[in-house]
Amino acid sequence: MFLGGCLGGPVLVSGSLDGDVFWSGTIRIAGDVVLSEGSRLVIAPGTRVMFLPPRDGQDQWTDHPNFPGSELIIRGRVVAEGTAESPIEFRAGDPAAAPGSWGAINLEGSPEAVFRYCRFSQADSALHGRDSVVYVEHSLFEDNLVGIRFNNTQLLAEKNLLRRNGSAIRFHFGAPVICLNELADNQRAIFITSHPRDVRIEHNNILRSREYSVVFGEEVPEDVPLPHNYWGTMDPAVIEAGFFDGRREAHLGRVEYLPPAPGPVEGAGISWTP
Repeated sequence: MFLGGCLGGPVLVSGSLDGDVFWSGTIRIAGDVVLSEGSRLVIAPGTRVMFLPPRDGQDQWTDHPNFPGSELIIRGRVVAEGTAESPIEFRAGDPAAAPGSWGAINLEGSPEAVFRYCRFSQADSALHGRDSVVYVEHSLFEDNLVGIRFNNTQLLAEKNLLRRNGSAIRFHFGAPVICLNELADNQRAIFITSHPRDVRIEHNNILRSREYSVVFGEEVPEDVPLPHNYWGTMDPAVIEAGFFDGRREAHLGRVEYLPPAPGPVEGAGISWTP
């Protein structure tokens, strides 16, 4: 199946997608669009995927693990590989819309979800993985309620910029590798809600969080290693003031941040200019 907007103008997509699907140009999503299990979606560089407000009956799933607003629900495979010169955009149809104006790219049991040189904005939870294998690199997440959110997902997140989100990264369970990213000017940079394990979060620049740099939820009694990250300072008191963990609530674990990176991590964040 080919769906492209290069020659015929924007393409409006709704309902279900099956088989091999190719997107290019401008794609408009209305309501909850589902890529079925066993299918594959390939998105070309420079494609703009815009999420419109759903009409009556189009927003079929609104309760967690879904979200209110139009969503792209991936049960098969997705490969969205832009370039530095032609990134792929995922955003609301209205460029002035507020964060939370569309739901999510919801990965449900996806065996392969690849996002490179992509730009995500104005979502509730821009990239949400459950029981999936997700690779996200060289991408920008800005002005979302949550940038990257996952549950029991194998995640590699490397060389991304996450800025001005409510929570840049939020997760429970899973075995994430989160390295060489820049998390800047978010309300919360990292929010761990439940029982993390096999976590590797290091060599990131975590800067200017408006509320906390790291927040532990009620189901995180474990200490969590986050060494070799740069927190914008080398002052232990200032670094620790940015943690909501066992230093504030005795029943929670503690962020094990030592040793911190001695200065800004070279090469962290995106190398292209938004």
